Amino acid sequence: MTSGNEDKKSWFSRLKDGLKKSSSKITGGLGDIFTKKRLDAATLEELEDLLIMSDLGISVSARVCERLASSRFDKAITAEEVQKALADEVSGIMEQVAIPLAINPENKPHIILMVGVNGAGKTTTIGKLARQFKAEGKTVMLAAGDTFRAAANEQLQIWGQRNDVPVISGKEGADAAGLAFEAVRQAADSGTDILMIDTAGRLHNKSHLMDELAKIIRVIKKQDQSAPHDTILVLDASTGQNAILQTEAFVREANVSGLIMTKLDGTARGGILVACAEKFKLPIHAIGVGESIDDLQPFNAADFSHMLVGSRAQSQTDK
Repeated sequence: MTSGNEDKKSWFSRLKDGLKKSSSKITGGLGDIFTKKRLDAATLEELEDLLIMSDLGISVSARVCERLASSRFDKAITAEEVQKALADEVSGIMEQVAIPLAINPENKPHIILMVGVNGAGKTTTIGKLARQFKAEGKTVMLAAGDTFRAAANEQLQIWGQRNDVPVISGKEGADAAGLAFEAVRQAADSGTDILMIDTAGRLHNKSHLMDELAKIIRVIKKQDQSAPHDTILVLDASTGQNAILQTEAFVREANVSGLIMTKLDGTARGGILVACAEKFKLPIHAIGVGESIDDLQPFNAADFSHMLVGSRAQSQTDK
């Protein structure tokens, strides 16, 4: 059995590998830009363009450049110094939103509604969270609320079998709100700690599907006015700026309480998590850097920030 420190080191290594595409895009660009000895207006403009193209967002990119201009304009500067300044800026943003997913034991069940577009990884994320909750000694129930796709139902059933947790499901095309109502009833009757409800992957611009999501929430509240206790939006990092549009729509329609970002290992667009954090200030509960059960972990701001920008500054975990 591995120790906690070894587990953490292993995750840190996977995170570093997972963010390599995003990091290489930023560090390679910085190396190309900062070949001059002094920081001038042209170099600042190139830097801002690089950061925006790396999906960090306009306001974050502008702030980094303003910070450097105020302290180092017309002075000698290296790519490593810019990396450090960028890592500090990103870490400052991310530390405010690095909030673990907390289960309130007074809720029986604690209801988590999972939302997001098709392909973001909702169902897989549910399965990974279920494994983690069970490892903590909690009882878990899953609800296959994506009734549009038979494959989604089957996928959740497989995760239920792997984790030895019950799955409430219906026929393809069944009323998702009715299924959610039944799942809440069964979870409450059985004294289950956590109920996670999967939902159909809906595009943020499809109003009728958003209306169905609102109906699911209304039905849940009929049995527990405080529920859902968490509404988690799962975002795919590779969608880049589309993640901003998705978050805006789901926040508006479903009162999203937190984010999980998946697939950071398959894209050079990992900076989009920073842009989302800066714009929405929503808790980031976890990030995913692979398909393995252990590749979804609680979000650590320092680790992420230094790995993203390739800073040589060590995070607390790496020391």
